[in-house]
Amino acid sequence: MLGNGVVGILSESSNIWERRSPLTPSHCARLLHGERGKTGVERIIVQPSTKRIYHEVLYEDVGCEISDDLSECGLIVGVKQPKLDMILPDRAYAFFSHTHKAQKENMVLLDKIQAERASLYDYELIIGNHGKRLLAFGKYAGIAGLLDFLSGLGKRYLNLGYSTPFLSLGASYMYSSLAAAKAAVITVGEEIATLGLPSGICPLVFVFTGSGNVSQGAQEIFKLLPHTFVDPGRLPELYEMAKDHTQRIHTSRRVFQVYGCVVNCQDMVEPKDPTKPFDKVDYYSHPEHYNPIFHERIAPYASVIVNCMYWEKRFPRLLSTKQLQELMRKQCRLIGVSDISCDIGGSIEFVSQTTSIEKPFFRYNPCTDSYHHDMEGEGLICLAVDNLPTEFAKEASQHFGDILSQFIGSLASVQNISDLPPHLRRACIAHGGTLTPLYEYIPRMRNSRSDDSSTDIASDQFNKNKYTILVSLSGHLFDQFLINEALDIIEAAGGSFHLVRCEVGQNANAMSYSELEVGADDSSILDQIIDLLSAIAYPKEASGVLNKETNRFSLRLGKVPDNGAEKVDALKKRNPILILGAGRVCQPAAELLASTGSISSCQWFKTCLGDDIEQPKDVQVIVASLYLKDAEETIEGIPNATAIQLDVMDHGSLCKCVSQVEVVVSLLPPSFHAIIANACIEFKKHLVTASYIDDSISRLDERAKSAGITILGEMGLDPGIDHMMAMKMIDHAHVRNGKIKSFVSYCGGLPSPAAANNPLAYKFSWNPAGAIRAGRNPSTYKSDGKIVHVDGNKLYDSATRLRIADLPAFALECLPNRNSLIYGDLYGITHEASTIFRGTLRYEGFGETMGTLAKIGFFDTEAHPVLKQEKRPTFDSFLDVLLSIERKNENFEGTTGDEKEMVESLITLGLCKEKSSAVNTVKTIKFLGLHECTEIPLSCQSAFDVICLRMEERLTYSNTEQDMVLLHHEVEVGFPDGQPTENQRSTLLEFGRMKNGKTSTAMALTVGIPAAIGALLLLENGIKTRGVIRPLDPEVYVPTLDLLEAYGFKLLEKIE
Repeated sequence: MLGNGVVGILSESSNIWERRSPLTPSHCARLLHGERGKTGVERIIVQPSTKRIYHEVLYEDVGCEISDDLSECGLIVGVKQPKLDMILPDRAYAFFSHTHKAQKENMVLLDKIQAERASLYDYELIIGNHGKRLLAFGKYAGIAGLLDFLSGLGKRYLNLGYSTPFLSLGASYMYSSLAAAKAAVITVGEEIATLGLPSGICPLVFVFTGSGNVSQGAQEIFKLLPHTFVDPGRLPELYEMAKDHTQRIHTSRRVFQVYGCVVNCQDMVEPKDPTKPFDKVDYYSHPEHYNPIFHERIAPYASVIVNCMYWEKRFPRLLSTKQLQELMRKQCRLIGVSDISCDIGGSIEFVSQTTSIEKPFFRYNPCTDSYHHDMEGEGLICLAVDNLPTEFAKEASQHFGDILSQFIGSLASVQNISDLPPHLRRACIAHGGTLTPLYEYIPRMRNSRSDDSSTDIASDQFNKNKYTILVSLSGHLFDQFLINEALDIIEAAGGSFHLVRCEVGQNANAMSYSELEVGADDSSILDQIIDLLSAIAYPKEASGVLNKETNRFSLRLGKVPDNGAEKVDALKKRNPILILGAGRVCQPAAELLASTGSISSCQWFKTCLGDDIEQPKDVQVIVASLYLKDAEETIEGIPNATAIQLDVMDHGSLCKCVSQVEVVVSLLPPSFHAIIANACIEFKKHLVTASYIDDSISRLDERAKSAGITILGEMGLDPGIDHMMAMKMIDHAHVRNGKIKSFVSYCGGLPSPAAANNPLAYKFSWNPAGAIRAGRNPSTYKSDGKIVHVDGNKLYDSATRLRIADLPAFALECLPNRNSLIYGDLYGITHEASTIFRGTLRYEGFGETMGTLAKIGFFDTEAHPVLKQEKRPTFDSFLDVLLSIERKNENFEGTTGDEKEMVESLITLGLCKEKSSAVNTVKTIKFLGLHECTEIPLSCQSAFDVICLRMEERLTYSNTEQDMVLLHHEVEVGFPDGQPTENQRSTLLEFGRMKNGKTSTAMALTVGIPAAIGALLLLENGIKTRGVIRPLDPEVYVPTLDLLEAYGFKLLEKIE
């Protein structure tokens, strides 16, 4: 039957909207009557369909036969997968099968193909000489996706009170042709160009992700509107310009164009190492080396996000739910998302459901984390239709058939696939029921899947291997068949493998990722496997030199992780406490918890808690991190501690670990806490965090109470120890009928005096960018009954000199710290205290110098034109640019070369009022090397990047230097009946410690130790309050402060 020249066209049955056909009547006419009958096609039989975009009469007119029976056909073609009963014996089939990556849900189809001795050609695998897929509908998905969104956009704006030309647009399927749809968009564009858009919705900015076929299709529609494309780096400028116009001109002013912005990977992430430039190949291979930035640099300025990029779980999300909620709190302009990629719960996390052609939108309200199927109310509209191309079924079919018809003759007439041209031969997954050699890896991948219950025996066999290693492969593993070579090497050498993870790219440009546990009984065999894999990953040039620039895929090796959940299970007999995270803070926390079984720890623990406990429970500490190596480094040298690998985003693994411990301590970033808290509620386990309690955690209060658990938040330094020291003083005053007249609190992480050995008298133990941004936040406080607001841009200028009576040697200053007023409510003193102030401590002169650096322009985050030039500027020439100093010639050093002239320039330019301030700023500039005649790295695109780079290089702690934490409260208490006013002071001063050759920073100690103590108190039932709580009550702060002092923290208290 194969090769008989009879072609069958299937009736599509996958979806009620599927109206496409792989071949149009005109294609069939050319195949039946073209080239004097030498096309290889003798007959075409079309299954009848009342949904198909082309009526069957049109097929009959060109000589096709209409019949449900395709048994005479040697080749049967469709668009989507057919029903299984349509797979007939000894036939060839061509359609999008989604089987070549061993997709689990489609293996039943592949089994049916093999059982019927059929052949299978997959359109997705027909790759041209340029390395790109020849058959795809992506462009039409983009076209329909944007047109449908514009239609909904008009309705959404109407609900928000704005009439726009978009309201006249219909959905894509409502137009008789693409040309008609484009004509409608052009009419809308003409109306915008003549009558404009309301200023209240402008600038209307469409952000397109990626530049592939889908994005190009969406932009094709967008370009029919009056538009301007904006570089991603200029979005803030566009927004500010529009804001200025709105403020200066009456709000009835209208805007006569829309704006587009195309962003790619380099606009979405940045290297964690600020000294390294963005490298696309490195990003695809090692996404864990990059931080997301889209939510900071692009999303705040977007009106509409048109998502056209494929995403995998190992990459950072484009926009998480938490990030969106934070953006909305800051009055973000985003009105909607057209997620054409339709990755549900993927790169745009809150797009958690698909929509349909008939109902293309849902509304998501980030404030309430709720979903609605209307256009009214708060939030943004989202489109996530997964079969968009079929809305333009006629044009999509014509485009597809133009290419497919070139191959149909060969596929219909060939009996031996070796007679096919290479690009079609490679697209044949199975021939005569047997997998072709290129796809023999499929059963091997199926048999080794870690999520396949049928593979327990294979998995057990793998676990018997004496030597194992974790091999991670990323690249074009499937479309270039490299996975086949890799598995052949493993098995041919005598090894075995177990598939742990597989994420596959869904287009020709996207890379795939596979993680294999490779095992062998002999270490030499394992070494041989690694050598052979390295050889195909990084082929050598003719000279024998390794050339990683031409690598075929990326290869990474690691240790096979122990099963984290199984490790926890083995520790049930003890009292396990799970610590999530592996940063600096975790080590002192783990050390304290693991030591509770020792005699000395038992004594101080019992001394502090009195007779409440007979004997402290013996604790087994489990430290879990995304990377096992980090967890192992954290517990090094700590007895009774175990390291496990755990991805908290893997719900099953998280739940299994949480279910088998007594208390969970999360020292992960705050964005993970809600996920962890929900798991703790589900399994009725207490939770401790050192982070601020946000709305997502507060909302869990009643559920935590119902579960009988405590979620103890803000159990670190600030917040944490600051709460406890404050409440001890306030409660002590209230119990004596006193009223708080003034509450002032200062806290700061500083270098110890010996380590404050630079002009700024400050050092960073983390990325300077975060610290600098924190120093630009606005603040609010109450002083003598008046509310004072400080603008973030003027925060450094508001620094005031400070001396602490009990520590006269410290020359300090303080800067207002965000919103102090909320602490009045937390502490119950809002209505009695005329002064409520919280400040950040720095050494004197810090604010003045940082303020001057800000005025020079070093904290500007916008891309600087000088740093975009092909010729890289030097640090000194860039400083001249910022100071607006013009160089006379190439050899002229500018005024940045002479310290005295630099001081005079700062004063003349009005950047410093006092000479002493200018002198210290110049010393700081020179210390940081901002005057040096060395080239600025390519990674620096803004002045902010430049100063962060220099600060990270030159303001870090050496291995022998200590940091310092200083926390100081001053409370003024008034009493009735003429009693004298009381002034109370409470101070914590802690320095970093060195123990057993390991340094624990003061910051890590003062955050990690309180969290660990909170876990111990919950383990011993020392805290009986249930629900979401802060350490504001005596049952928490009294024992905690006692235990902190017993641990060695210096807490000083004075009353005058």
